[in-house]
Amino acid sequence: MSSGPYLVTERLILRPTSAEDFDGWAAFHADAETMRFLGGTQSRAESWRSLCTMAGAWTIRGYAMFSLIRRDTGEWIGRIGPWYPDGWPAHEVGWGVRREYAGQGYALEAARASMDYAFDVLGCDKVIHIIDPDNSASIALAERLGSVNQGPTQMPPPFDTFRVDAYGQSKAEWTARRPAQS
Repeated sequence: MSSGPYLVTERLILRPTSAEDFDGWAAFHADAETMRFLGGTQSRAESWRSLCTMAGAWTIRGYAMFSLIRRDTGEWIGRIGPWYPDGWPAHEVGWGVRREYAGQGYALEAARASMDYAFDVLGCDKVIHIIDPDNSASIALAERLGSVNQGPTQMPPPFDTFRVDAYGQSKAEWTARRPAQS
């Protein structure tokens, strides 16, 4: 079991990554369509290391992406939340949902809670989302959150050759629009 903050939304629990997430995490990272814009597929061994990286970020930074858990089934369905590894262009709220749960509003529900967490708890002044220009689904989600394309950005190695844009907004922009979100 994980320790740390738990965010509860209508259909989800967002909590720190833990060992019990590994089978879902590995399946997520093995799916070529899911990983198309997230750095490519990973073997089970590589997935273990990436899970440990996320769990380690919780220890080192005190935050990282949350594991998304369906409240009704307890199933791990993705990862969403604040992310700021060394060399990253800015504080990010990133996302990834298992393919069978895409298009059902889970990412939007969790991203909203994560944006609130980044601004209200972590004290971020600005949040970005790093998105491949061909990833229309992620662009649509960023825009639904109220983020706008701020132009090309660059991630650190080994992702420095990826073509990506930064979508983002300030805390003031998020706060001004928050009550009217649908």
